[in-house]
Amino acid sequence: MNFDWDESKNSINRDKHGVSFEDAQEAFFDPHRLIRADTLHSNTEPRFFCYGMVADRVLTVRFNLHDGSIRIFGAAWWWKGAWEYENR
Repeated sequence: MNFDWDESKNSINRDKHGVSFEDAQEAFFDPHRLIRADTLHSNTEPRFFCYGMVADRVLTVRFNLHDGSIRIFGAAWWWKGAWEYENR
């Protein structure tokens, strides 16, 4: 898997949510990860959520697909992501 992100968004995300996009990549390697379409937040491009275990917690990663890469643009320890992961 190839990953990509905007470094300024990574810095903002790290400050706001305490998670770097480098660490967020780990969610995609969880064999039990869950991918869901994000139908509410974009009218111009498909966006997705990845819910996966990172450091014994469920991390929600927001991403899209861009030029053959997974482009991460958000990650946080959201309770709804944990609920989705655990109650699928």
